[in-house]
Amino acid sequence: MAIMERLEECDRMCRAITEARVSDAAQHDLKGLLHRDMMQFCVYLSLQDRNFTAAQRAYVKANLGYDLSYTDRTGLYDKVAVGYAEKLPTSMKYFILADAKGKIPNDPWQNKKTAYLIATYEQLGREFLALSSGDPDQGAVQALTEYIRMLDKSIETYGLFRNKNVKVTAGKNSNVKYTPGKTSGKTSGSSSGTVVLTPGSSGTVSGGKPSAVVTPAAEKAGETDTSDLSEDRIDEILAELNSLVGLEVVKEEIENLVNLLRVQQMRKELGLSNAGTSRHMVFYGNPGTGKTTVARLIAGIYGELGLLPTGQLVEVDRSGLVGGYVGQTAIKTKEVIDQAVGGVLFIDEAYTLTQNKGQNDFGPEAVETILKAMEDYRDELVVIVAGYTELMKDFLKTNPGLTSRFNYFIEFPDYTPEELVDILKLMCKKNEYSLSAEAEARALEIFTARCENKPDNFANAREVRNFLEKAMLKHAARVTKLPKEQRTREALTTLEAPDVEIKLR
Repeated sequence: MAIMERLEECDRMCRAITEARVSDAAQHDLKGLLHRDMMQFCVYLSLQDRNFTAAQRAYVKANLGYDLSYTDRTGLYDKVAVGYAEKLPTSMKYFILADAKGKIPNDPWQNKKTAYLIATYEQLGREFLALSSGDPDQGAVQALTEYIRMLDKSIETYGLFRNKNVKVTAGKNSNVKYTPGKTSGKTSGSSSGTVVLTPGSSGTVSGGKPSAVVTPAAEKAGETDTSDLSEDRIDEILAELNSLVGLEVVKEEIENLVNLLRVQQMRKELGLSNAGTSRHMVFYGNPGTGKTTVARLIAGIYGELGLLPTGQLVEVDRSGLVGGYVGQTAIKTKEVIDQAVGGVLFIDEAYTLTQNKGQNDFGPEAVETILKAMEDYRDELVVIVAGYTELMKDFLKTNPGLTSRFNYFIEFPDYTPEELVDILKLMCKKNEYSLSAEAEARALEIFTARCENKPDNFANAREVRNFLEKAMLKHAARVTKLPKEQRTREALTTLEAPDVEIKLR
C-alpha cells in the first residue's frame, strides 16, 4: 500500500478518535499532531548520519506537509537527540486509549488503529531511509528497527499487539505465559516445562517479571482432579465450534481429530505406544470463512488435552514477520515465536512469505526461522498456516521442509446465501438490531445474486459485516427523519427492506 494511502487512513482514524472525545483529543488538531510526530521521526532517523538529502526533504514535504530547511532540521536535531527513542509519540497515546478502552462505537478498525499506525511508521521509516544517498546508513537502519520494537513493546503493556492477536484460551492456564523448557538445543516435554505466572488481565499474555512459579510437583500436591474439568471444557469448545454457522466439513474434521487425540491420551495412560504424528495444520479457503476462529478453538482443545502447555493463539501475517533489511526478519519472527511457544502460531495469508521472489525479499528467511522453531519446540508449538487454496498449495512447494511438517489439511468452503443471512442475523443480534421479514428476504436475494457471480475478492463473513455497517448507516438516515414520537425502540432496532438495499462491490 502506498504511504499516502496509509496516511489518509490514519487521518480518518484521527477524526474518529476526535469525534469519540477520547481523553482531550477534541482540544487538539490530532491529525496535525500526528504529522508533526512523524516529521520528527524522519528527522530522528536522519540524525544518525546527519544526511538529509533533497529527495528526503521532498518526501517529507509531499507526505507530511513540512518543508524542512537546514535551519529547521538543525533546531530539531537538538530536540530528538536525547531520549527520543524511549518515548511514545504524543499522538499515538490517543490511538492507544481509543483501542485499549474500545472508545470507537462499531469500530471499523476493530481496535487495531494503534497497530496500523505503527505499521505506517515502519513503512514511512523504510521509504525515508531508501532515499538516502547510496545505501541506507546501518546506524539509521538499526535506529529504525529499535524504535519500532520500542513501540511494539510499549503498546503490549496496554494489552495491544501489532499484526497479531494473543489470547490465552486454555482454561486452567488462562493467566499464564509459558517459558519453554529448552536445554542445549533440545526441548523438554510440556509436562516438564516451567509455567511462569506474569502480571496481566485474564485472556491476555503480558510481559513482566515472574511473580510466581508453578512446578509440576506443586501442581501434583493439589488434591483436585482436573481431568473431568478438562473433558468438560473440551466439550464446551466443541459445542462452540458446532454453534458456528455452516462449516459442516470443517466441524467433522475437527471432531475426528479430537477423537484421535483423546484416544492417544487414553493409550498413553495405559502405557501403549502412539504413532508420532505432526499436529501442524494447513487451512485452505477464501477470507471470512472462520479460519481464525477455528484456530483459536483448536488452541484451546490442545491446551485442555495437555498437548500444549498454555494453548494461546498468536495470530500474525507477513508484516509481523518480515523486516525490510538483512537480519531484521529473523529477529521479528523469533519475537513472534517466543510469544507463541506453549500455544498455536496462526499465520494468515502465509503464501505471501514466498510469493515475491525478488532479491531483496526476506520472506523465505521467516519461513526458515519458523521451520527451525517447529523442530526446536515440537512438543510446545503448533503452527497453522492459512490462505487461498491454490496459493497455499504453491506455498507448500517452495520449501521441502513445509510439506513434511504439515499433516492436517482442512478446506474452508465459502458460505451459501442462506448461511450468509444467518451470519447477518447473528451480527444484528450482537449489535442489538433485528431484520424485518421483508429485510431478511431482500438480503437473501442480494446474497444469492452475489454468490452466483462471485468476484475474485469474495470475502464471505467480512462482506456481511460491511453489508451490515452500510445498512446501519441507511437505517440511521431513515430513522432520524422520523417524527420524535415514531422513534420507538422497535424503530431504532429494526432494519427494514430499504435499509438493506445495498449494492455489494
